[in-house]
Amino acid sequence: MFPLKDNIPTRRFPIVTIALIVANVLMFFWFQEAFGDERVFEQRVVEYGAIPYEITHPGQECEAGRGGELLCEGQRGVRGEAEPQASTWITLFTSMFMHGGLLHIAGNMLYLWIFGNNIEDSMGRLRFLAFYVLGGLVALGAQTAIGPDAAVPTIGASGAVAAVLGGYLLLYPRARVTTLVVLIFFITFIQLPALLVLGFWFLLQLYQGVLEPAAGSGVAYFAHIGGFVFGLLLIKAFANRAKGDYEERSRYPVY
Repeated sequence: MFPLKDNIPTRRFPIVTIALIVANVLMFFWFQEAFGDERVFEQRVVEYGAIPYEITHPGQECEAGRGGELLCEGQRGVRGEAEPQASTWITLFTSMFMHGGLLHIAGNMLYLWIFGNNIEDSMGRLRFLAFYVLGGLVALGAQTAIGPDAAVPTIGASGAVAAVLGGYLLLYPRARVTTLVVLIFFITFIQLPALLVLGFWFLLQLYQGVLEPAAGSGVAYFAHIGGFVFGLLLIKAFANRAKGDYEERSRYPVY
């Protein structure tokens, strides 16, 4: 299922949502130099991506070895010191604006555009920015807690976007989401309740991350799970102007 749009209009122009999308796009194409020099792209990911090992081992840094694998100070068999890197505290924030590929950033920005504008509308601009960033930090913390010694850069807006999805599910479960459904050779567009679309997305993350962990998949499923749970639990603390009349346009039962 691929969501395309929802049926809840916003009361104000979603400045922060658009600014976040622009920031992610600029980071990917300009700062990371996507589709440019591959060595620069990889170097930026290693230096400005969030590495769980560096987070749980303050002061110890990682760098790419000759074979491309990351070698970290303090690891067994690793000698010497790594080249000076960006501060680990900086990477907590830069990592959530970086992406590993075109499909990665396209998917995240699509979800942010569809659901982020209504969440921004529900709480105001500054509150939304704080909610988004905190959601991303909690998501990174959840991924780090699962693999504290992982020497792999974690990048992407997925955790912060997942917080937006969790908040949307709680505020607007009956909103209608126009969804592209693909079943082998069958392709159609259908309006589905947000509860079904986002609930299915979360269950998929649980299945892949908990019930059937995909070793080496490169997907931070626990960042998705952590961000989504954050959104569910904290949305009511941030949303002070959520629409109470949206169900007038969404009176279909939730199946």
